[in-house]
Amino acid sequence: MPAGTITAIRQQSNDPQRVNLFIDGAFALGISLNTLVRERLAVGVHLDEAGWERLVASEQADQALQKALRQIERRPRSIAEIRRYLQQKGFSEETCAQTIARLRELGLLDDADFASRWVANRRALRPRGVRALRAELRQKGIAPAVIDAALESEDDGLSEGERAEAVARAALPRYAGVADWAAFQRRLGGYLLRRGFAADLIRPLLSRLWQELHPGADGLD
Repeated sequence: MPAGTITAIRQQSNDPQRVNLFIDGAFALGISLNTLVRERLAVGVHLDEAGWERLVASEQADQALQKALRQIERRPRSIAEIRRYLQQKGFSEETCAQTIARLRELGLLDDADFASRWVANRRALRPRGVRALRAELRQKGIAPAVIDAALESEDDGLSEGERAEAVARAALPRYAGVADWAAFQRRLGGYLLRRGFAADLIRPLLSRLWQELHPGADGLD
């Protein structure tokens, strides 16, 4: 550990929010202005081994927080997503936990809010079945109870069958020209399955839509 006295603090040329720290005339570490202020560092301050370790930990915590904030700025994230991201960046479990705790304290990480917004956004812009929504949120690391609460709080008043029909009718122009029932069933049915609707809802819906397209058609086996 480069214990010693801080002899210079110089702003980095490529990042005005960071400085280079020199101890006993030699470069020691690049740190953020946040760390500089938080640790009350200045020329003439002496760092012993414990002080150096505290400084390194403080800088790691600041880097983790800044990286996490940039991820959240791009789009809302779940707690598990941020944890995985920080782990991939090589931060320790302790630093990950501290960063998540700080973001939750600031109100920037909230799985309940994330899940509710996810369901509302999907239902408004990319409708899909409950199974798909549950699977997506599980992949985001959201707890089952939180998923249940989000689905309940963002209830659009439609049954799953009504949602499936709305999605099917929106997609129907793409499949209306399919002249063969088996191909129609396979293609539009596959589309609905991929959007998380159950097979027992899809089959009668496809039959009804096919009959509308081809009145009097039979042989729907």
